[in-house]
Amino acid sequence: MGNVALFHLICGIFIFWSVSLVKAEDTYKYFTWTATYGTVSPLGVPQQVILINGQFPGPRLDLVTNDNVILNLINKLDEPLLLTWNGIKQRKNSWQDGVLGTNCPIPINSNYTYKFQTKDQIGSYTYFPSTQLHRAVGGFGALNVYARSVISVPYAKPAGDFSLLIGDWYKSSHKVLRQILDSGRSLPYPNGLLINGQKQSTFSGDQGKTYMFRISNVGLKNSINFRIQGHKMRVVEVEGSHVLQNFYDSLDVHVGQSMSVLVTLDQPPKDYYIVASTRFSRISFTATSVLHYTNSQTPVSGPMPPAPAGQMHWSMLQARTFRWNLTSNAARPNPQGSFHYGKITISRTFIMANSASLINGKLRYAVNSVSYVNPDTPLKLADHFNIPGVFNLNSIQAYPSGGSPYLGTAVFPTSHHDFIEIVFQNDEAAMQSWHLDGYDFWVVGFGSGKWTQASRNKYNLVDALTRHTTQVYPKSWTAILVSLDNQGMWNLRSAMWDRQYLGQQVYLRVYDPTPSLANEYDIPTNALLCGKTAGRHT
Repeated sequence: MGNVALFHLICGIFIFWSVSLVKAEDTYKYFTWTATYGTVSPLGVPQQVILINGQFPGPRLDLVTNDNVILNLINKLDEPLLLTWNGIKQRKNSWQDGVLGTNCPIPINSNYTYKFQTKDQIGSYTYFPSTQLHRAVGGFGALNVYARSVISVPYAKPAGDFSLLIGDWYKSSHKVLRQILDSGRSLPYPNGLLINGQKQSTFSGDQGKTYMFRISNVGLKNSINFRIQGHKMRVVEVEGSHVLQNFYDSLDVHVGQSMSVLVTLDQPPKDYYIVASTRFSRISFTATSVLHYTNSQTPVSGPMPPAPAGQMHWSMLQARTFRWNLTSNAARPNPQGSFHYGKITISRTFIMANSASLINGKLRYAVNSVSYVNPDTPLKLADHFNIPGVFNLNSIQAYPSGGSPYLGTAVFPTSHHDFIEIVFQNDEAAMQSWHLDGYDFWVVGFGSGKWTQASRNKYNLVDALTRHTTQVYPKSWTAILVSLDNQGMWNLRSAMWDRQYLGQQVYLRVYDPTPSLANEYDIPTNALLCGKTAGRHT
């Protein structure tokens, strides 16, 4: 009898320990955020910006792999609002993606509670408003996902951790900027560049210690180059991928992209310039901050480190040096899984050619001749309720036809577990940046001119990194491979928000004919309903 009691006691302790471990690793984190307008002067002129809980930029959201996030967003603006979680995959959960193709916007003086998990992710990300041009005046912030205690990362824990949100900035309000685009004109050059919403700030550290700098381009239009006077930067992570750790004097970070670098304070104790400047633009803007050694008695001085002399070719060569660290754990052990991306047969190819042209006398951007228009009913809701007339699956061709551009609601039909190739063909003389919600993808190739099937011979099928946003150089192409293992409706868009606003986006409908909670969660009970879904029940 004593042995039986001892056995039950041991089992009870084991169960308690197991449950405690699960709770410790898959915790729930609760937030209440309120979006309001406020007045700040980031470029010396008072202007209206979007605050989150009174902050500009918004609060830094620090999470751990597999955290469950319950975030109640209260909209106190004078327009409907959504936040999107840039780079968070929303596994089986496009319901929480926070874009107009999946969610009804939060009405004025109302709220919505996002519920999502940072499932199997680690790295530096951001959040921002996806509605209208709200992103142009704030509402954005850093979203950092740290490794669970049971997963090792390929570098020693840094002494400190800084998030740097860098982006171009306009003095005009988002409504004025929107009126410019609605009138058929392109946006003018921005008025400056900001780091964490300021023209200058200070980051302090101890001599001899190593610090992580999480760099994100949260601007509307411009690529930026980032550098620190007298210091090398060791790139360790790019949008969730641990990479081979090379050292750089400066780094190009394109719109919507993020990366993490380690910097050792190994120079004489003084203050040093941190510099960000716009790239590939006729008019250049620069923002500076200060790296302050805590034992420094010498203020920042000397010439600022210059931007690299090279332009597109230099930047493309640098991009090719970012390689996946195949020996490293990620958010889970063995991130490569039981297969390697370079050995999977491509099931379908999409060639997406962007263009800028006039439609009805106004500037519009198009993909394969279709300039996207948001319907009044989110695509995901129309699909769920089987509502006709919102979108159709023959709305866009998989290859450019060269036909005249037109307005439409472009949706690519794809199948769950397809392995697809997407080629972004940029025939314009301007830099492009493309982002895919719900996924990361392997960036396997960059090249100049027109993509052809022979271009596949130049693909990196060994150690291409995965990321969620890739640049496409002028008069060039970029190729990515995507494993469609996340069912749902997913936005594939220009990360340059004026282009997105004027039609340079599509959706991927990743479909499985057999409904299963193993593949996709049910519609949330708190889902907002609008358009043709208004008055229905979830």
